[in-house]
Amino acid sequence: MKKAVRAIIFKDNNLLVIKRNKFGKEYYTLPGGGVDLGERTEQALAREMREETGLSLGTARPVFVEQAGEPYGVQYIFLVDYLGGEPKLDPQSDEAVIGAAGKNTYEPMWLPIAKLADVAFISPRLQKALLQCIQQGFPTEVTELV
Repeated sequence: MKKAVRAIIFKDNNLLVIKRNKFGKEYYTLPGGGVDLGERTEQALAREMREETGLSLGTARPVFVEQAGEPYGVQYIFLVDYLGGEPKLDPQSDEAVIGAAGKNTYEPMWLPIAKLADVAFISPRLQKALLQCIQQGFPTEVTELV
């Protein structure tokens, strides 16, 4: 079964997102990606954050599991402490190489939390959970999103 990781990272009143334009379809998602064969989820998270954000990050705590379907399978979603830096793709990352063609772009950016409810977000189930947690706090144990 395929696995993926995603990170929830806040700075001030902003959420780190990847703004995607995938062949004309624009949406936002959390940074992250697939777990490679033999890789632990924590290792995949660290690698994906280097590739997609370049940020200095602290402790990562798992908060959600989501059945995401193809191509990701099961997503493990972590709440990650922001330490510093501005988000940017690693120029050597697959995302930067793919995006250079201009038809399938990845743009890491800070999205004001106040705008989260108003954007197209993948997945809507995760978007709803994030909005709820911003108001009420994140779960202390890993919660499956259904």
